Amino acid sequence: MTERPNILVVCGRNKKRSRTAEYIFKNDSRFNIRSVGLSPKSNRKISEKDLDWADLIFVMETGQRAKIWGLYRHMELPQIEILNIEDDYEFLNEELIELLSDRINDTLRLIYKI
Repeated sequence: MTERPNILVVCGRNKKRSRTAEYIFKNDSRFNIRSVGLSPKSNRKISEKDLDWADLIFVMETGQRAKIWGLYRHMELPQIEILNIEDDYEFLNEELIELLSDRINDTLRLIYKI
């Protein structure tokens, strides 16, 4: 694969989990990353443009994937992977960084061999 995949990371309000993922991977040369939230109160709210841009989507919880499928059922969506990370962490929390790093890297190795 010559082109870097576009990775979209989604959480509830784009304040802690997805923003942390974007922050820790923003300079990673293997892929492009963007973070959004599902709530209308999100710093950056998910849009059809984000979904068109993404090659792979990570959500934190099962319900978030269901919500995306429901809201955007008229679109052909990319693969959506669930990270299973509860909203128990603050932005850049060390344990959160470790969970995100391990789970995102493991999935990227499986899907893209990167």
